[in-house]
Amino acid sequence: MSKLNIDVIVDLQYGDCGKGKVAHFLCKTKKYSHVLRYNGGCNAGHTIFHKGKKFITHHIPAGIFFGVRSVIGSGCVLDPAQFFRELKMLKDGGIATKGKIFIAKNTHIITEAHKKEDGENGKKIGTTGRGNGPAYRDKYGRTGLRAEHVRALKPYLIDLYKEWHGGGTSRAKSRENVHILAEGAQGFGLDIDWGDYPFVTSSHCTVAGALLNGLPASALGDVWGIAKIYETYVGSKKFQPKGALFDKIGDIGEEFGSTTGRRRQCNWMNMQTLERAIRMNGVTHIVFNKTDVLRAVGKWAVYDGKKKIEFKGEKPMQDFVVKRLKSLGIPRGRVYFSESKERI
Repeated sequence: MSKLNIDVIVDLQYGDCGKGKVAHFLCKTKKYSHVLRYNGGCNAGHTIFHKGKKFITHHIPAGIFFGVRSVIGSGCVLDPAQFFRELKMLKDGGIATKGKIFIAKNTHIITEAHKKEDGENGKKIGTTGRGNGPAYRDKYGRTGLRAEHVRALKPYLIDLYKEWHGGGTSRAKSRENVHILAEGAQGFGLDIDWGDYPFVTSSHCTVAGALLNGLPASALGDVWGIAKIYETYVGSKKFQPKGALFDKIGDIGEEFGSTTGRRRQCNWMNMQTLERAIRMNGVTHIVFNKTDVLRAVGKWAVYDGKKKIEFKGEKPMQDFVVKRLKSLGIPRGRVYFSESKERI
């Protein structure tokens, strides 16, 4: 039986925090046998720069850029049309995909009816209109369509139990080790159970959401929590305070959704929601992206409880954050501050 190890990437805020960049970096620097996309659908986009080219993926995991077996898991919902568009985009961009991209046979399908319904009814909570919510509803209503019932997807289908745990004709049977990078979508603040309901997504955006793809908790290794040094949100609820400063942050940070192009609302980082996400996901490493944006704006602040704390510069703010993280068991050596143009 194969030895199983799992590292997980989880967004600690509201999505759009740079998970794709971190997934790309980890695939480049560590040896993974698989990269698993464990939740969500084509309502989320990962922007990845690879060998000087920009790619935006919605379904296909970052492992494909390094020839790693890339799996769309059972925790996802899949739009076949979008899947094949991504395959073409990758091939046109010089990325070899044959024999490297797989779909769990029990992954549920987003249909044209789902997309139409979501486009008409999703505006009140600000969904992307890509059909995710209705697809998940039908999944749990036991009326959904699975990937195994879509003929065009047959060449890509796998059984996740055999893939992870061996047995039968699975490729995992012949490997000594199966080391998985589980790549998440959206963010903890949008989780169906733990986000600001009803302004949430339809899937589990937590480490537990990764394990739902047939993985045992005993195999869990590093948990990479990803955040911005400020917060952004896309949706219908009021999130951004009044004032030109937050528009400036959005302009400098180029805060527009990679899936819809919608402008993201901006605010200061909230330490309480960050700490909640860290504790509930068991984060061991954390990356703060876009530190250069606040540097360009010339303002640094966080919310701590009901109080806004302002800092005189970048280093005092980072020192404050690092000290708080240390109290949560995350040492300074596992806290990373990254710039928006930095291709880690």
